[in-house]
Amino acid sequence: MDKSRVRILVVGSINMDLVMSLERAPEAGETVLGDSYTYIPGGKGANQAVAAARLGAEVTFCGRVGDDANGEILLENLRKNGVDTAYITKDKDSQTGLAAIPVDATGQNRIIVFPGANGRVSKEDVDKALEQTYDAVMMQLEIPLETVYYTYKKAAEKGIPVILDAGPAMKVDLSRFEGISVISPNESEASAITGIKVQDEESALEAARYLARETKAGYVLIKLGSKGALLYEDGRHEIFPAFKVKAVDTTAAGDSFTAAMTLKMIEYGDIRKAMPYANAVGAICVSRMGAQPSLPTAEDVAEFMAQRGL
Repeated sequence: MDKSRVRILVVGSINMDLVMSLERAPEAGETVLGDSYTYIPGGKGANQAVAAARLGAEVTFCGRVGDDANGEILLENLRKNGVDTAYITKDKDSQTGLAAIPVDATGQNRIIVFPGANGRVSKEDVDKALEQTYDAVMMQLEIPLETVYYTYKKAAEKGIPVILDAGPAMKVDLSRFEGISVISPNESEASAITGIKVQDEESALEAARYLARETKAGYVLIKLGSKGALLYEDGRHEIFPAFKVKAVDTTAAGDSFTAAMTLKMIEYGDIRKAMPYANAVGAICVSRMGAQPSLPTAEDVAEFMAQRGL
């Protein structure tokens, strides 16, 4: 491994996204003709892995795909982006995860996810990947929760900082993440986990306090979309405002933000210094179409920040 680069293990999901463009979604029993469709590599885990790799991290991925055409395409895409796929299992008993996403003329989408092989990522898969050394482990909630809890426990035992991007929105056993380095939901995810409706800075702070109390996390980081991000640590909080850009597609913005924050937090040794960079990555992502096609390189981010005198 290259000792000069930050080494990140991503344990998570890999999906093929089938994005369908149509005038409007059909009613029950109705057929609607669509305009076009496209296949785009996705899944929160894969998005984060590609984001971190494009920004310069040395990324290893632990997960599963099916032994099928989509699985092979997704593996090749990760390799092309510089992600180590040695710990991705081809599951002969499952299909590769698929997300079917009809998008209507107003830009509204509906997402139907078939977890497929993602639902079979196991403790044994994690044990193999953790035989290597890493500077950080990133996780999300699109694989079995017991595997997520186990990954945190094993990584913590090895002294590796763990960053949990707490999406998609669901209830989790927060006691299983006691002492985690960073827990980072967005507004809807924070609402689902805490039962507190997050809609402004005051409610976000209330949710952050709840998460800190229940997990004793080093940092709670709540992503607030166009309002930026709230960072909470030991009774203090700070809002890091988002960059103003014309949003085209918010897909993978949170994934890219978390990947950038993790990379720079390890690089700088200071999460606060990492925040403007993470916000820049999220801003570039929302200004482009697609999930992984929108993820910026380190050069893109440097240019974006230089244009703003940073």
